[in-house]
Amino acid sequence: MKKVITYGTFDLFHKGHYNILKRAKELGDYLIVGVTGDNYDRERGKLSVQDSLATRIENVRETGFADLIIVEEYLGQKIQDIINYDVDILVVGSDWKGKFDHLSKYCEVKYLERTKNISSTQI
Repeated sequence: MKKVITYGTFDLFHKGHYNILKRAKELGDYLIVGVTGDNYDRERGKLSVQDSLATRIENVRETGFADLIIVEEYLGQKIQDIINYDVDILVVGSDWKGKFDHLSKYCEVKYLERTKNISSTQI
């Protein structure tokens, strides 16, 4: 079984979020989605998150793509998750290109193009 993992805040859930989850699911048999926790978002400087963590998780769940939803709570958690869940592919948006290349020693890293002209910041 090929396992895929991706992460995001998924605030103000939109078509771009839906598309990246759909494309991530198509890369494997089992999709794990890490939704960033409120404290971790604040630590990373994301101060304008509108939706509650529960709402963001529910929005991801409603797509039907995630086989497992986890909460990302700290820097460095990705390595632990990749190891603990025996992940084959990490999917990241193309705006992060190169930032997660160091994880390629644990699994394949794929950068997917974002949906054009849509982002939570724009909304």
